[in-house]
Amino acid sequence: MIRVLIVDDQRLVRAGLRMLCESTDDLEVVGEASNGVEAVRLAAELVPEVVLMDLRMPGLDGVAATRQIAASGARTKVLVLTTFDDDEHLYPALAAGAAGFLVKDTAPGDLLGAIRRTVDGDTPLSPQLLRRLVDRAVDAAPAVPEPPPAALTDREREVLALVGDGLSNQEIADRLHLGVTTVKTHVANLMGKTGCDNRVRLAVYAHRHG
Repeated sequence: MIRVLIVDDQRLVRAGLRMLCESTDDLEVVGEASNGVEAVRLAAELVPEVVLMDLRMPGLDGVAATRQIAASGARTKVLVLTTFDDDEHLYPALAAGAAGFLVKDTAPGDLLGAIRRTVDGDTPLSPQLLRRLVDRAVDAAPAVPEPPPAALTDREREVLALVGDGLSNQEIADRLHLGVTTVKTHVANLMGKTGCDNRVRLAVYAHRHG
């Protein structure tokens, strides 16, 4: 059972997220917070696997709360869920230690999948946000020679390309007719071979090396 803490200053939003999470058999909402101070306190008390974190809240905002939770050393991971998908919110949240970043128009099924992916060590990002991160990283790359691309199998190259397109492990599995566990193994192998320590860097690598 995945323990979830919902953080949002709007009561109706919290109620909707609770109903969505509790419609499944593997998610349990262990608490709700309406601001960053409550979020930090409840994260320490309840130790959820995932915190669904809004960003704009009165008092301590979501970025500051994320930073405190990430710095606590707990295994809790923060998945940002916000109305705002601009760089002013995206980069500070990721820098604070957010494990993923989704906008609130995300489909309900995709949100549930993102919570599970966060627990699995994935980095859920709305596709348009991943593309923006990748484009920015590629544009900002220094004009110096890079080491040659890692030696990859044909299947690893297929998986790498789909990671670069922003697909989740489940979506890659469906596209390539593989098991999710097999895809996770390929992604882990790709990270080891390329030296990329997270999914965003792996997507950047995919775009740099075609």
